[in-house]
Amino acid sequence: MPNPSDWIEIGKIVAPQGLVGELRVYPSSDFPERFLEPGQRWMRSPKGGDPTLVHLQSGRYVEGKNLYVIRLEGITSRAQAETLRDHELLVPESDRLPLAPHEFHVADLIGLTVVDQHSQDLVGTVVDVMSTGHDILVVERPSSGTPAPEEPVEPIPHHPDRRKSAKTPRAKKRQTPPLLIPFVEAIVPVVDLEQQRIEITPPEGLLD
Repeated sequence: MPNPSDWIEIGKIVAPQGLVGELRVYPSSDFPERFLEPGQRWMRSPKGGDPTLVHLQSGRYVEGKNLYVIRLEGITSRAQAETLRDHELLVPESDRLPLAPHEFHVADLIGLTVVDQHSQDLVGTVVDVMSTGHDILVVERPSSGTPAPEEPVEPIPHHPDRRKSAKTPRAKKRQTPPLLIPFVEAIVPVVDLEQQRIEITPPEGLLD
């Protein structure tokens, strides 16, 4: 069994579909074959624990909803399907699918340092990749460390498993909104996974 960090989440079961055990899956993979081609997959409970082996029998894409409807071996009723709500679908890290030139796995982009190619100034760090028709790199800028005015801490409601602490004023750091950088070759000409680095040629105004 691979370690917890050696799994790739490909989707999440969000609801039953119909009465015969089909499942609606919200994908977190750009590879349709993950949901359309029969074969082994793994599933993990929202409560955690080790993934369990399941067998995908069939799948289809639901146009306009960005959902797949799949059938798993042994799941033949709505009641069975309901017990799988919020379970993650996984594949082993070793089961990565081949990429075309200039394509990258999202997981490989997260955490890369972003620099301005011309000035070599640090721009920030990739923290997410959004897909809105065109892929967008979400880049967190370096923290200025400038504190905002102090604000009182709100009292925390009592909870049997929460530790108590003194209620003292606390300074909050200013939150700088992340940069949204279109992931296109004209703006992102260099992605160097070996050096964990991305170079960008931002058009005027992009970094403002």
